[in-house]
Amino acid sequence: MSREYYDDYRHGASRKRRKSLPGSVFNGVMLILSVATGAAMIVTLLAPFVHPGRIWIFPVLGLVAPAVYVFTLLITLYWIIRWRWRIALPLVVLLLAGLFKVPLFLKPELRRHYGEETSFGRGVITLLTFNVRSFYNDRGQWSFDGVTEVIRRVNPDIVCLQEFNRTSSKAEELDSLLSDYDRTVVMEGNRRDPVFPLALYTKYRILGKSHSILGPMKQDGQSVWVDLLVGDDTIRIFNNHLHSTAITVHDDKYLSEHQFLTDTAGGAKIKNIFRRFRDNSMLRAAQADTIARAIAATPGCKIVCGDFNDTPMSYTYRVMAQDLDDAFRASGKGYSYTFRGFMDVLRIDYVLYSEDLECLDYQVLYDVDLSDHYPVVVRLRPVKR
Repeated sequence: MSREYYDDYRHGASRKRRKSLPGSVFNGVMLILSVATGAAMIVTLLAPFVHPGRIWIFPVLGLVAPAVYVFTLLITLYWIIRWRWRIALPLVVLLLAGLFKVPLFLKPELRRHYGEETSFGRGVITLLTFNVRSFYNDRGQWSFDGVTEVIRRVNPDIVCLQEFNRTSSKAEELDSLLSDYDRTVVMEGNRRDPVFPLALYTKYRILGKSHSILGPMKQDGQSVWVDLLVGDDTIRIFNNHLHSTAITVHDDKYLSEHQFLTDTAGGAKIKNIFRRFRDNSMLRAAQADTIARAIAATPGCKIVCGDFNDTPMSYTYRVMAQDLDDAFRASGKGYSYTFRGFMDVLRIDYVLYSEDLECLDYQVLYDVDLSDHYPVVVRLRPVKR
């Protein structure tokens, strides 16, 4: 063959090698990301089973579980398109394991019903749970009248309020406005008390109530049960407000607007946020253990609701929801979030119930901006046996 042929072949091979170099670098970066993403996915799946006091990273990744799952899915699709099954297959296995957790966050609405009013029939229990932030919205505006109007509009049979106003005068004023309801407040509290009261309003007869399940505490967080006579049945309602994450509005803005990227002290601030989140996750886990024992010791029909301040991929949720059904998982639609902040991705308010009940409907009232949480409305019905 001619010398020109070999020269052309040699130069062509060199060009191919040069062209493939950026691709090789990109694949190397993707491989590193794949390993990191796979490790993050494993930690996320294990987060509900590991006490936050052991390893701090578990509750952090549990907080952002949907983002970890989506990122893992995108990385997996890249390797499938490239036909690199040796890399893609382990990620596919992790995605399949995580698939069982997706209904805790997302319930695809396969059929939509437009303009149809749902009739639930007789014997339905309508429950509203709402962290009212002492009747101040997330802009610091007084929201007492708005909260009252929401309760009247929904007309629930049971109203569970968290972070109730500490002054007894507000409870008495709400009593007069909600004359169809009986009210029980666990503790009145005072302005120096770090613990916010819980309140329960109901149209049913109140048979009894507990003192604080968590006892006197120096940190916030509270839980109480109330027994109600519903028809011929006694139903125990657990109203809960677990310890706060202590992530402030400033922290939320600092993270969501990526201010840490240009802040010279960003590393120290991020570390401080993570430290507070870790410490408060440990406190919530301890509270959840105590409440879970009280729930497990309760025979018969029960509803557990309130502000858990933790996501479905957390130790707190797993312990609290043990042997109970989640109203969103049963009747929710779309992606559910209940906290007004942190980019509107966190579901931290729940209604759980025992097998004696069935869930007919689940709603988050996204048109209500009276707190830093949204109200959750659930309709339940006793199961006929």
